[in-house]
Amino acid sequence: MNDEKTLSEMLAEGFEAEQKQLENEEVIKNIKHVLDTKVAPNVAMHGGSINYIKFEDGLLHLEMAGSCSGCAMSQMTLKMGVENMMKHYVPEVKGLVSQDATKEGDEGYNPWMR
Repeated sequence: MNDEKTLSEMLAEGFEAEQKQLENEEVIKNIKHVLDTKVAPNVAMHGGSINYIKFEDGLLHLEMAGSCSGCAMSQMTLKMGVENMMKHYVPEVKGLVSQDATKEGDEGYNPWMR
C-alpha cells in the first residue's frame, strides 16, 4: 500500500485550503462591516466600544472596551443584541466569546464613575 499522495490529491487539498481561506476572509469582512455599521454606533452612545479580535471555528471573539469593559450589562448586550444581530447578518457566526479590555482596568477605569 502506498501512503504517498498523488500530485492531483495535493493540488486538490491546496485548492480546498485556499477556498476556505477566501471564504473566511469574506466572513471576517462581513463581521467587521456589521460591527462598524450596526454595533459601534449603538455602544458608542453609552461610551463603549466592541472590537474584533478573531473569528475561528464559528466563534467570534470580541473585546469589550470603554464603558463596556467590566460593565455587568455588557454580557447581556453581547448575548441579546450583538450575538443575535451577528447570527442574522453573518450566519457563519455560531457564537460569541468576549473579553474585557485590560487597558481600562490597568488605568483604574471604572465604568460607573465618569
